[in-house]
Amino acid sequence: MEHILNDTEVRVLGALIEKEITTPDYYPLSLNALVAACNQSSNRNPVTHHDEDTVGRAADTLREKKLVHLVDRGESRVTKYRHVLYEAMNMGRPTIAVMCVLMLRGPQTVGEIRTRCIRLYDFSSLEDVETTLNSLMTGESPLIVRLPRQSGQKEVRYAHLMSGEVQSTETEPEIEVDRIGKLEREIEDLKKQFEQFRKQFE
Repeated sequence: MEHILNDTEVRVLGALIEKEITTPDYYPLSLNALVAACNQSSNRNPVTHHDEDTVGRAADTLREKKLVHLVDRGESRVTKYRHVLYEAMNMGRPTIAVMCVLMLRGPQTVGEIRTRCIRLYDFSSLEDVETTLNSLMTGESPLIVRLPRQSGQKEVRYAHLMSGEVQSTETEPEIEVDRIGKLEREIEDLKKQFEQFRKQFE
């Protein structure tokens, strides 16, 4: 990773990625819309309360790092922002979706990443997620890391490296992480069983 980002820059970049995919009609984002996207209460961990000055400064430093561009639409006097990760870091939709949820929601398991990516990119299986994760962990400049398994956890979690090395801290109770992972596996099994059951009547 050529540039180490602070937490606000990570949040700004993640919000731009998310809105580019989920609300393309309202993208690029004005500063006001970008502040709202950074501070929204859904799909964020932690929830933040950044003001315009803070978000504006982060967007400006991301421009200096060539990860965000200003958009001048001519007829509109409102300055708008767009990210350029596709070009700057040679990313496709699966990799950018994974990076986005890790940037907006912190370390997660493979199952959590797949579930939370669905609005950004619909991975067909957990194996597809793992393939994308592995691609982000390899090469000269890995963008994510597999965290050491915490005591009591069955699932390993992954974190982005946009802010440098990750200090492994617990952001949610271990037992809850295990429960989510177990439920996701059970749902996958039930889906497969239902498909097999349905085929008997086709």
